[in-house]
Amino acid sequence: MKVINLGAADSIINRYMSQLRDSTYQQNRTLFRQNLTRIAHAMAYEISRHLSYTPHQVATPLGTSEVRLPEDRIVIGTVLRAGLAFHQGFLDVFDGADSAFVAAYREEDDGGELTIRLEYMAAPHLDGSTFLLVDPMLATGGSLELAYKAFLGAGCPEKLHICVVIASEEGVERLQRAFPGDNVTLWTAAIDPVLNNDAYIVPGLGDAGDLSFGPKIKQS
Repeated sequence: MKVINLGAADSIINRYMSQLRDSTYQQNRTLFRQNLTRIAHAMAYEISRHLSYTPHQVATPLGTSEVRLPEDRIVIGTVLRAGLAFHQGFLDVFDGADSAFVAAYREEDDGGELTIRLEYMAAPHLDGSTFLLVDPMLATGGSLELAYKAFLGAGCPEKLHICVVIASEEGVERLQRAFPGDNVTLWTAAIDPVLNNDAYIVPGLGDAGDLSFGPKIKQS
């Protein structure tokens, strides 16, 4: 698996990241969601440079012009609910893409052990596709790995791009073990060093789902 950290280079992504992390800016949910979408726009552009292209003729009012267009059949898969604003950014750029969704949540037992549970999945056929699995936070990597295994029920992609905003070092290492092939790329805008006792990324930004859409009650 290749790892590309877009935040390691100077770009406008770092401005969006500074606002996402800032607890004052986080009070504005609209701005928080917009920054997730903006990062997705920038990341999608970078991914577009790695697609397969062929020449096409386009008729203009005065003649014809040759342009190289991407041939990949793109599917964007998202883990609900935190991934929705991030997903929209990729869909803005890859406007002909299909979409896939999975619902996953973390559950803690009485002993403090965390497990990941899946409750819902909807996807088109994935065989031969270029699949973008997008989720803002890569903490332990458990939910993303489990989500991808669920999506495999709809077929096997030809290429996989895992797209996150912030990854933990632990999460990156887990995905490198889970996806050793060279047809998988992890894209991120930052890699943070540690997870806390609740498996949240530190310094991270908090709970991306709550910051995007408001707090949730815990189900008994």
